[in-house]
Amino acid sequence: MRALLEGPAPVVAPRLLGSFLRSTIGGVETGVVITEVEAYTQDDPASHSFKGPSRRNASMFSGPGTLYVYRAYGIHWCPNVVVGPVGDGSAVLVRAGVPFLGHAHMADRRGRQDHLCDGPGRLAQALGIDGRHDGLDLLAVGAPVTLSAGEPLPGRTMPRVGISKAVERPWRWLADGPVMSGPLDHES
Repeated sequence: MRALLEGPAPVVAPRLLGSFLRSTIGGVETGVVITEVEAYTQDDPASHSFKGPSRRNASMFSGPGTLYVYRAYGIHWCPNVVVGPVGDGSAVLVRAGVPFLGHAHMADRRGRQDHLCDGPGRLAQALGIDGRHDGLDLLAVGAPVTLSAGEPLPGRTMPRVGISKAVERPWRWLADGPVMSGPLDHES
């Protein structure tokens, strides 16, 4: 799996569609099939790594398979899979997924039965991922959050959402199906 993550973010991102993101937090097991992702590279003005390494984004410069978790709008934790070589500052934001394990626990964490994982903040909350998990090796046996290969899902590309810079880059991939985190008004 680590070799799959060693390429450029715009190449690796669509490969993650269909992969499994699992968590075991407080003895509770939950998991999703990844259905939507966005790529970010160090030369991308919309990326947290654009201005170089800092305390906040240090995990983005770690090796492939590292979990980079940041807080958006001071409210939502957002999970990213670091890709590319060490020092590259590239990651793939996991925007949405379909629950396959621990649906009831996800609903309890989210306080609702619907819209459990259709956005990066919702997905992180449903899986119990927060800032304490930043820097974890997603491929380590026994890690509280893990990533594993699944059956690749076909999908389509479109512009990223929720950013104000480099919005024209079609670096968002959406698996064919019902779970997505943003509008479809810029399909390509």
